[in-house]
Amino acid sequence: MGFFDKLGLTRLKEGLGKTRDSLRDKLSFASRGKTEVDDEFLEELENVLVAADVGVETTLDIVEAVTERSKSETYRSEEELNGMVMEEIRKLLAESGHEHPVDYDAPLPAKPWVIMIVGVNGAGKTTSVAKLANNYQKAGKKVLIAAADTFRAAAFEQLNIWAERAGVPIIGQGQGADPASVVFDSVSSAVSKGYDVVLVDTAGRLHNKSHLMEELAKIMRVAKKKVPEAPHEVLLVLDGTTGQNAVLQAREFTKFVNVTGLVMTKLDGTSKGGIVLSISRELNVPVKYIGVGEKLDDLQLFDRRSFVEALFEKAP
Repeated sequence: MGFFDKLGLTRLKEGLGKTRDSLRDKLSFASRGKTEVDDEFLEELENVLVAADVGVETTLDIVEAVTERSKSETYRSEEELNGMVMEEIRKLLAESGHEHPVDYDAPLPAKPWVIMIVGVNGAGKTTSVAKLANNYQKAGKKVLIAAADTFRAAAFEQLNIWAERAGVPIIGQGQGADPASVVFDSVSSAVSKGYDVVLVDTAGRLHNKSHLMEELAKIMRVAKKKVPEAPHEVLLVLDGTTGQNAVLQAREFTKFVNVTGLVMTKLDGTSKGGIVLSISRELNVPVKYIGVGEKLDDLQLFDRRSFVEALFEKAP
């Protein structure tokens, strides 16, 4: 059974409830009684998408796509009209790169598979590390956490608590230690003891601090000493409640770090989940995981079709 089974999809719909209610109500108002795309509908569609923090550029792309498609198609109901809008958004997401393997238990291309998690403080980085560890372990992978955030007070203690909840071992040296040393010890241990996945938590100082970027570069160089291809993934964690500020953070990080995927957190706490669409389009970096709650199981693999359907489905 795929990851998006009945329970997972239900949790996704619950987590996106605030954004869905806002989008659905406004889109239904815009398309009420309509069977064609006219100027009034396009204007309302633009307002709805901008209000959901989809972003101006992405909104204009969607509106243009809807306009062009409507020239050669007819619609018999507002349901068909809304369905067409959903399909165009799915197409937009498809342009943002490859998705993550369908399941956490999918075979990994290398062992150990080293994943570095980056992002500013407060974005949900530490909890995302623990949730990834939990999901990989439940899928049968042998997982190790490297506590390389040695700058922030109590960072190791917080991560250790989460690691214990997930039942995953952790390597760390506490505040003030050399983060590159922690990573070297962790990757070395993973190689010698046959771990499948190494999750590296990093410091989250402000993204405009050059020394943070230098530190991340050093961590990557050290990891390569034991595993030449490491890190295999660099996941940038972004707080979905910050809206367009998350886009700005992502742009800064991608200038200095080769980000391979995004983790959007706290989508259950905002009505502006459209930020997922904005980031996918404007940065051409795929969203790989989304957080829809505080529990260990609430970090889901990002499934484009399920995400769009959860945003636009009709109320029961």
